[in-house]
Amino acid sequence: MSETSGGLPTSVTATLDAFVAAAKQSFDSDLRSIMLYGSAAEGRLRASSDVNMLVVLKRFDRERVDRIREGFRSAHAAIQLDIMFLLESEIAQASEAFAVKFTDILSRHRVLFGDNPLASTSIPREATIRRLRQVLLNLRLRLRERYTLVSLREEQLASIVADSAGPIRASAATVLKLEGRDTVSPKEALSLFARDLPGGPWQPILDRISEAREHLSVEPGDGATLMFHLMELTTRLEERVARL
Repeated sequence: MSETSGGLPTSVTATLDAFVAAAKQSFDSDLRSIMLYGSAAEGRLRASSDVNMLVVLKRFDRERVDRIREGFRSAHAAIQLDIMFLLESEIAQASEAFAVKFTDILSRHRVLFGDNPLASTSIPREATIRRLRQVLLNLRLRLRERYTLVSLREEQLASIVADSAGPIRASAATVLKLEGRDTVSPKEALSLFARDLPGGPWQPILDRISEAREHLSVEPGDGATLMFHLMELTTRLEERVARL
């Protein structure tokens, strides 16, 4: 069985296997680790999902990077592969600067090659809280701008709802972790967070957001409503972060 299978579609597995083989050959001794993270690591890809990969290198050598260029371009086109190329020396800095993303990576990852370079990574609580507030504010501002710009185009709203669900879920999971709650998936974390919010019940709303994420479509007239629900969720999450 392929080392990358893990519940992924055969076409995705084949593309990942080919990329991993090419990366090992191209980077050679500079390559320390290749990891999947996010929904791909869980084998839960949806129509809107990117395949997220972390490639940890000893150095970013131009000649060796150029060897993998076409392989990356092909994989990106075939399965929406997105890669974070990270140097070993940057792990501590990156995990603090992007605390929400790395909290999610620590929770949801699968090593495809090498070791787990994040095994001993500890993200400072203060950095996580600071970054959470930045992420939520930035997302809320972006949702306002996107709504104002494209609210007459339902298909574009569906894509924005789908893209926004991931970071909101990851933020909810990070909040629960900071509160000392048991680790759950980001989707479950958002459901737990929203369960007792005013203006509910929220679960039917979250189900509609999940539908948009899975099918990249919404019911006629529902896109704008979901956008405003997402904005409210960012506000409620930020209020919870302020109490940590």
